[in-house]
Amino acid sequence: MKQSGNAIANRLSLRLPQRESLEILDRICDLLSLQKDQDATQALATVRAEFANVTDFERDFPSLCFALATGVGKTRLMGAFIAYLHQAERIRHFFVLAPNLTIYNKLISDFTPGSRKYVFQGLSDFVIQPPEIITGDNYESGRGVRSERLSQPAIPGLKDPDAPVHINIFNISKINSEVRGGAEPRIKRLQEYIGESYFEYLSELDDLVLLMDESHRYRGKAGMRAINELKPILGLELTATPRTETAGGADFKNVIYSYPLSSALRDGFVKEPAVATRENFRAENYDEAGLEKLKLEDGVRIHEHTKVQLDIYARENMKPLVKPFMLVVAKDTTHANDLQKRIEAEDFFGGRYKGRVITVHSNQAGDEKDETVQQLLSVEDPANPTEIVIHVNMLKEGWDVTNLYTIVPLRTANSRTLVEQSIGRGLRLPYGKRTGVPDVDRLTIVSHDRFQEIVDHANDPNSIIRTGIVIGRDIPYTPTKAVTIEPVFMTQLGLGIAPAAPTPGAPPQPAPTISEPERKTAEVTMQVIRQQFERLTRSGDLKTRDVQQRITARVTELMQPVQGELASILPPVDVASVVERVTSAIAERTIDIPKIIVTPKGEVTVGYQDFDLDCASFRQPPAEKDLLVQHLMNNQRFKIVSGDGIVLEKNLEDYIVRGLIDKDDINYDEHAELLYKLAGQMVRHLQSYLQTPEDVLNVLQFYQTQLVTLIHAQMNQHYVERATEYEVTVSKGFQTLTSSMAAMQTDQAILPFRAPVEERLLIRGMLFGGFSKCLYPTQKFDSDTERRFAIILEDETSVLKWLKPPKDVLRIYYYQEEVYQPDFVVETATARYLCEPKRASEMTDEVVLLKAKAAKLWCQHASTVSEKPWHYLLIPHDAISQSSTFRNLTQRFAL
Repeated sequence: MKQSGNAIANRLSLRLPQRESLEILDRICDLLSLQKDQDATQALATVRAEFANVTDFERDFPSLCFALATGVGKTRLMGAFIAYLHQAERIRHFFVLAPNLTIYNKLISDFTPGSRKYVFQGLSDFVIQPPEIITGDNYESGRGVRSERLSQPAIPGLKDPDAPVHINIFNISKINSEVRGGAEPRIKRLQEYIGESYFEYLSELDDLVLLMDESHRYRGKAGMRAINELKPILGLELTATPRTETAGGADFKNVIYSYPLSSALRDGFVKEPAVATRENFRAENYDEAGLEKLKLEDGVRIHEHTKVQLDIYARENMKPLVKPFMLVVAKDTTHANDLQKRIEAEDFFGGRYKGRVITVHSNQAGDEKDETVQQLLSVEDPANPTEIVIHVNMLKEGWDVTNLYTIVPLRTANSRTLVEQSIGRGLRLPYGKRTGVPDVDRLTIVSHDRFQEIVDHANDPNSIIRTGIVIGRDIPYTPTKAVTIEPVFMTQLGLGIAPAAPTPGAPPQPAPTISEPERKTAEVTMQVIRQQFERLTRSGDLKTRDVQQRITARVTELMQPVQGELASILPPVDVASVVERVTSAIAERTIDIPKIIVTPKGEVTVGYQDFDLDCASFRQPPAEKDLLVQHLMNNQRFKIVSGDGIVLEKNLEDYIVRGLIDKDDINYDEHAELLYKLAGQMVRHLQSYLQTPEDVLNVLQFYQTQLVTLIHAQMNQHYVERATEYEVTVSKGFQTLTSSMAAMQTDQAILPFRAPVEERLLIRGMLFGGFSKCLYPTQKFDSDTERRFAIILEDETSVLKWLKPPKDVLRIYYYQEEVYQPDFVVETATARYLCEPKRASEMTDEVVLLKAKAAKLWCQHASTVSEKPWHYLLIPHDAISQSSTFRNLTQRFAL
């Protein structure tokens, strides 16, 4: 790709499919002349010679379709196309076509400087001189033609490099619809200021490029005729569904690049669609009305659950809050209006959704329609009360939202239609990329009666649905709420959120040690400790006289302006006394978990362990001779003598080894034996399925890069790093615990942790309390095994304190950037422990063992900087029972 193309791709931060599309346009510009009225037949033959899947332009001019999945970024790609054609080919005139009013308005916004999704953001050329935007609403003012004439060069035919780019944005209805009485559309009527119609002016431009958004909407006769009459030099089509909308449909013949939804799902550019049902659901037990009621209610349950999980994620990760909404697909307008009445009724979840539902259908008009459209367009705004949108086949392309999380289809449709039409609107990710949290990354379709059909459809390799969720197992029947769990020392001090109602059987809580007048001073003390004093070796040092004096001095300094303002209202505060109480509470209710960085010191040995290559995935056939020669001529790793004369390697293995030693992390002198062993295994694998020695040589030459990449990836899995010693740098000697978030059923109290749990599958939605040694007053457990382990910790006399660590307290890297956080941290009188209860069947799992190895290494290093040694316990679940003791578990399962 030309330098200008690479610069545009980098500045616009194009994703891989966008960049690949731009590279194809770059190649098309080399293949075609981009002249007015060029021979389309000859142009097709030229393109088809390199892009065999393009069998017809389907227009009177060269027109190519880029089929990119919803959510990947078609509008941004349009901006990249325009920027590239202007910079590389000096093209100045563009016509952007929209299929409807919604997309038309969206495109105008996205091409307007200063907008949130400005397509040219980052391109300095367009900052200095933004493109002139001419629309279907302002073209009659003559702005496009006037600015064109002002920029005419002194020498006819010479293109002015400083002339502004013109981007015309029109709705298709502006150019292809006849008005009443048979008159021409306004754009085709004579304009006195140019002596012809604006349509004729555009059609006469010698550098007009046509960009068609949602191009499957322009395949009708009227649309095709109007587009052909514009006579552009090139057409660039973008759509997520490259099929005609006629009965039966037909695939486009001019698709030059395809990036389907299955690829977008694989690469994580969109949400993960899932279909939901109930456990042991039998559709024959319900009539139509009963089934509809059940689907609506379960849709709301999923919606409420998602709302809580999004709240928790935003708070824990300091991200903007996403307000989700639910989409209900109605049969017709009467059905839609009836649904709204039912959802807003008092007997539907207690009338909670009254005023939170909007209905969108074609029968709306006037103020009602305007108000609905406004609410629809602002549905992402947290201030918008809308939580449920009911529509009748109106929310199609152009309605781009990121907060649609639940779809309830109540209109009959086959599985493919359901997937393609309903799901596409909800696939965009609110944070731009997946978070790794299933509830944040998932779009759920409630379809009890079609569940199996859709799951069967998901077995199609191109299906976008890969998962199913079960209401009652994955989603609780009872609504949940987000609750904040403060550390015990915060409760002890009386800071933070007031604690929930006491758990039955919990020990009585003493009165808070900080009074209301002292609250601000205590909060500043907490802030000073977190920012300046967590570098101490241990939390107990907070209670030393020197540290107390330093904290008191800093808090007094920060509090002076506040105390000055409040001196006439509140009595003076004894800062030293507040500091003493706060530091004591932290020291007594903290396990000193260091934040450590491990770096090798002295002589470091790095390399690869010996292993056998897995070749099963590679079975490529030989390439055609002409393709091989062309490939080798473009591949700098091979030297061409003449024609197809190739400098041959002495040994077949050398074709692979040559590529491997180019890798920066492979030292040939140290790893030559392993490299030739692996290359030899690959050569023997090729010989096992290829017919002749010539075929083996062909594959080694043509697929050298793929073979090298495959082997290098497997070598990385056996990479080891050893040092004579390691230096452990402590960035923090301890970490002051912070509040954490949890989801809890709205009608459920905090449960006593010693009470048996009957519905163990629902334990993740429960909150337990009544602890005396836990550093948090309440805890969530992922399994009943964890709850039983907590009982063991509470009953063990040697255990002083324990906790389930909140997010990011422990960051143990076990594979590249993958982070592991053990389930429990425990402190006894003599040691500290990281503990991981695990299913017995998972004890030999590769990932579990990788995590265990990393945790053991972390404990070794942490022990060098801590006053107590650290140990790691990997405990099978069947060893955790009421009769177990923690002492016994440490003896049996410490690694």
